[in-house]
This record gives sequence, structure tokens and C-alpha cells, in this order.
Amino acid sequence: MGDNVSKGAPVFRADRGVTLLGGGRLSPGDLAAALAVAPHLVAADSGAVAALAAGHMPEAVYGDMDSLPADIRARIPRDRVHELTEQSSTDFDKALRHIRAPVVLAVGFTGARVDHELAVYHAIAARPDTRCLVLGAQDLVMHAPPRLALDLPEGTRLSLFPMADVTGRAEGLVWPIDGLDFHPSRRIGTSNQTRGGLVELCFDGPGMLLIVPRAHLAVALAGLAAASVWPRAGGEASL
Repeated sequence: MGDNVSKGAPVFRADRGVTLLGGGRLSPGDLAAALAVAPHLVAADSGAVAALAAGHMPEAVYGDMDSLPADIRARIPRDRVHELTEQSSTDFDKALRHIRAPVVLAVGFTGARVDHELAVYHAIAARPDTRCLVLGAQDLVMHAPPRLALDLPEGTRLSLFPMADVTGRAEGLVWPIDGLDFHPSRRIGTSNQTRGGLVELCFDGPGMLLIVPRAHLAVALAGLAAASVWPRAGGEASL
């Protein structure tokens, strides 16, 4: 996976949330819901097809363009299309690493091909300095920052799925996680529940995916936007 922006491809910068649209399954209302809270639209390759079909012109398109039909590409201003031909990363990662925004809300990346969806979770775990929330049909998935506070109703499902060796602490969960060593092949933390009120989570390192029901999009976005992020590899944390 490439770690840096590509030569010749500009970085998309925004002072508000960015909706990153993929070419996967898109439920009715997904794009409108995303744009309501993350108003800048960036497409990953064939996500541009879905954008135009919904009546939206993406502000930028990143990818290798192998899934973007020529007639669709011709409708997008040339200076917005950024073709990245390297094949060591996915179109999702190509787009994500070129976005600088308070938060990225990814839609159209779940519910279709399992390998593509797993690659998305790999990408957000591999880029822990990026605030990205993946919107699915039922759930939201984010890479947990060092500290996160979420105000969630009692009985809300909150699952933890490690992508690496991770330990942490939490207040406000029914089943404590303090002292547990999470690992993808040994211990995971699905289907925990909240006690009601503020949930506070702290992790000792990157690598934990956090999953909550989609109904709590506003709370999850606010919590993620307010959190610090993990340092870049060999660098300082982005704030």
C-alpha cells in the first residue's frame, strides 16, 4: 500500500466533511444522508457513475479509472479526474490518502464484494491518522482513535473488532474491556452494549475497528471529528 500522495495528483482539501463515494452497493437515501453532514463529494473511480446518476458532480475523482466508462468520464471536468495507475492500492485507498478534511464519510463501499469491503477496513486501519467513517446499510465502522467519547442510549450495540494486537479501557460498557488483549485471531469484542450516557474508550495503540448502528451517525461523526488521531508512520499526529 502506498503511504504518500501520488506525484502529479493534487490533494483535495476541505474545511468541512467529505463524502467519499464508491461504486458498490448504494441504498436509497445513502448519498443524500451522507452529503447532509459531509457536503463535499469525492468519488473513487466508478463512484463517479453513482454520483452523476444521483444528479451530483463530484469535486474530484481518484482511482485507476478501470471501472469508469469513457462517456461518464467525458462529462466530468478534466481537472477533477486524477488517474493513479499504480496497482499496489485500491481505489478507496487512492482517494482516501489524497483527502485532507476534518472527517471522511465513505459510502458505497459495503454490502457487495466481500474482498472489496475487507480492503476498505484494511485501508482505514492502515491509515490511523485519517478520520474516516464507513457507512453501511445497518452499521457504521471507524478506526478507533486514541480516545473517543460517544453519547449513546442505553442498550446500544457497540462492537470492537481488532485488526492488530490492541489493548484498551472503557467506561460506559456493560462488559468491561480493561485488561483484555484483543487480536483478530484470538479475542474480538462483538455485541457489547452501552449502559446509557457517555461512553469513553481509550486504546493503547492503533488497530481497533469500532462498530455501532447506523442510527447513531450524528453522534459517531461528532465524536470522531473531536478526537485526536494516531501519528502517521514516522511523523506527528494530525489534529
